[in-house]
Amino acid sequence: MFSMRATGRLAALLFFMLPVTTFAVDARPNFVVVLCDDLGYGDLACFGHPKIKTARLDRMAKEGVRFSNFYSSAPVCSPSRVGLMTGRSPNRAGVFDWIPPAGTGKRDDNRDLVHLRREEPTIASLLKKAGYATCMSGKWHCNSRFNNAAQPQPGDAGFDHWFATQNNASPSHINPKNFVRNGTPVGPLRGSSCQLVVDEAIDWLEKQQKATPDQPFFIYVAYHEPHEPVASPDALVKKYLAVSKNRNEAEYFANVHNLDAATGRLLDSLDRLGVEKNTLVVFSSDNGPETLNRYGGAGRSYGSPAPLRGMKLWTTDAGFRVSGIARWPGTIPAGKVSSEVVSALDLLPTFCSLAGVKLPKGRTFDGTNCTAALKGGSLVRDKPLIWCYYNAINERRVAMREGDWKVLARLVDGDGKALKSLQNLHPGNAANVKSAKLADVQIFKIVDDIAEKTDLATSQPDEAKRLRAKLETAYAQLVEDSWVWER
Repeated sequence: MFSMRATGRLAALLFFMLPVTTFAVDARPNFVVVLCDDLGYGDLACFGHPKIKTARLDRMAKEGVRFSNFYSSAPVCSPSRVGLMTGRSPNRAGVFDWIPPAGTGKRDDNRDLVHLRREEPTIASLLKKAGYATCMSGKWHCNSRFNNAAQPQPGDAGFDHWFATQNNASPSHINPKNFVRNGTPVGPLRGSSCQLVVDEAIDWLEKQQKATPDQPFFIYVAYHEPHEPVASPDALVKKYLAVSKNRNEAEYFANVHNLDAATGRLLDSLDRLGVEKNTLVVFSSDNGPETLNRYGGAGRSYGSPAPLRGMKLWTTDAGFRVSGIARWPGTIPAGKVSSEVVSALDLLPTFCSLAGVKLPKGRTFDGTNCTAALKGGSLVRDKPLIWCYYNAINERRVAMREGDWKVLARLVDGDGKALKSLQNLHPGNAANVKSAKLADVQIFKIVDDIAEKTDLATSQPDEAKRLRAKLETAYAQLVEDSWVWER
């Protein structure tokens, strides 16, 4: 006979098992997000690249939907990833630019404090709470103190299992040495980063399916490719030498080819394990392509923004209009090309809706449930997409996509002078930023003018007035809600 203490322990055990047991018989979908790093809008064959072979992603597009208007949440890495994870503008979450390693010193701009805060619900934390198994493999870049108890790590953001680096694979994509698995440094590895990242995801999934096959899962695969320092397998590089300007360009082409092959292996694993029909897979990039030779180590940055204007770090569309492909056999119509405006911010509300998870109250989410667009229908947004990147290369650092229109604006102080570029909000600059005004607004009929060549603000004054009013309202709300880092 059980003692009262044993009975109590058994009851407690059964209670904590309830979430998984309750959902074991339902048909909630699994979710896989595959995110590239600095992949250009025109870098895939199915998005028009004339030389790079991306057979598996082309096939994924034929098996699902390819989005021609898919936007990341920022034109640079860290804020883009935070936006994807939280469904909120990264400005609200307090990540305004890429996050450098903190080191041991304190910075005047408080960038050493920046991280994805515990208070921010993520896709992983919300799904985990609802009974999902969760895995992250690849580039994290959501904190300045990686694998350090001083700041939250991927496990604190809801991932049961994580295999990650703070930023880039080091010393390059080939044979990296800086991966950490669940808090323990892994040491030198052999192989290319994207293949190692997929190896980890597949291994985790196989074990998860063997142990709890009825438990739904969420996998976040974050490639380092094709971010610098670009390095690719020699066999692939040789295939591109004859069609490239030089070996550096061949290295880049091979890099994209390699991540395509890695994605194919991941999709094959879903098919082999028999979970493909209940798994929504979304493929995209964190931002647009790096500018060739923008800095000393960018000699292999041959990414293509075509036909968009700008590059990574710009608020013209090339900065954050990226490739977007989704596959969900039997649910997403095969072979569709959608012109619906979809954002990485939409993934959290969409996944939560499909999983039957209610969004937390009292928080502003900037994404929209895009299930209708995934299934081939229309997407209605209750507010426009807005970006504010204070360190943009181009002078208009505030951007908005509203229906058929793209809007750009400068930020100026009370004297009409351009607001100085910055990488973080802190007590020393927050007041100046929050008092800045929008100026020199440009509007583009982006559906007809994808390269943003013709400003219609003068020729269509009524439309310019309407869009400016929308931008001012959206920007005022965003800047008021932006997180300020105080020491």
